[in-house]
Amino acid sequence: MESFDAAIPLKIRKQLDRLEHENLSPMAAYSDRAVRRKREERLDADYRQTYSIDVDRILHSHAYTRYIDKTQVFYLIENDHITHRVLHVQLVSRISRTIGKFLRLNQDLIEAIALGHDIGHAPFGHEGESYLSELCVANGIGHFLHNVQSIQFLERVERDGTGWNLCLETLDGILCHDGERHDQALAPCRNRRFEDLDRMITGKTRDPQLPLTPMTLEGCVVRMADTISYIGRDIEDAIRLGLIQRNDIPAACRKVLGDSNGTIVWRLVTDMIRCSEGKDAITFSPEISDAVERLKAFNLERIYLNAKIKRHSGAIRRMFAYLFETCLSDLEHSRHDSLIFRSYLRNKAPVYLENHDPAEIVRDFISGMTDSYFLRQCPEAMKADVVATPIP
Repeated sequence: MESFDAAIPLKIRKQLDRLEHENLSPMAAYSDRAVRRKREERLDADYRQTYSIDVDRILHSHAYTRYIDKTQVFYLIENDHITHRVLHVQLVSRISRTIGKFLRLNQDLIEAIALGHDIGHAPFGHEGESYLSELCVANGIGHFLHNVQSIQFLERVERDGTGWNLCLETLDGILCHDGERHDQALAPCRNRRFEDLDRMITGKTRDPQLPLTPMTLEGCVVRMADTISYIGRDIEDAIRLGLIQRNDIPAACRKVLGDSNGTIVWRLVTDMIRCSEGKDAITFSPEISDAVERLKAFNLERIYLNAKIKRHSGAIRRMFAYLFETCLSDLEHSRHDSLIFRSYLRNKAPVYLENHDPAEIVRDFISGMTDSYFLRQCPEAMKADVVATPIP
């Protein structure tokens, strides 16, 4: 067997880095300029480029695995074709990379941000997020937001509490994704440091309305693509479930964007590429932007706030309160045979235990649960009426 030349991986990576500088846009994020919070000498000889390593670390995280049973919009529905969180992040990744390819941006960074952007979501989607946030505020640890929690998981919970040491540019894009916010154009706020990231996290936890903007064009692409990936897909799911009909889509939106997910995605991606080429911003045309804003308002009224999908809300809210209070009591009374000790804290590193108070530990534990695991931890009497049924 021939001996392995340890210099080859480094040579390969340097060639790839050089090709980035030759082929990517001058406004792209180059892999050899990425910054990690901690230096890892072993990565200096790795043939993988910096953001590619981040992609691999996110894919191999426990939190990524749990995407498979996390709500996107519709929960407790007997339909295997309804979008779950795992498909959503894959769609965001694919759409973002398509846009990034045509704008000559760093597709590895785009993929890392896209795959990691929703890792912090609590069980039962945005509804569960709101219930957990109420409990966090009541216990003095600030608001719960899934984008902030994504950073928490990746930096301080994964790998038994030691974190993945991802690049600043990756974490910044995840923190700033905010797909619910509408922007016609989004220009990056460059030249951030980890100190800036930490301040943004603290500020967002105190004020959920604090606007955040990514530091890279790649982060801007993912944030805009988040909307592109869900706005038409949620309509298709709602039609499949009988909540709306296709001709309910506002006529003005249908005229500009079409009335199917495929057409909506095509027109939005095409418009974004055309309007953003050569610019230090990711942009929709005014006509397309207005149509997207109108369609978001339609989705909010007719889908997200539809009473038919909120019929279990009261029970879900009570279960969040039950689990939070139970786990918090178990921690405060050091019940080592309890669920949170057995299933969550058993192998946590001392650094995690030293830097988190009981309410923060409970927040991390509950937000990491899948929908089905969450339900299994609640008393049968509490979830007796919460079963997967067709929407009436």
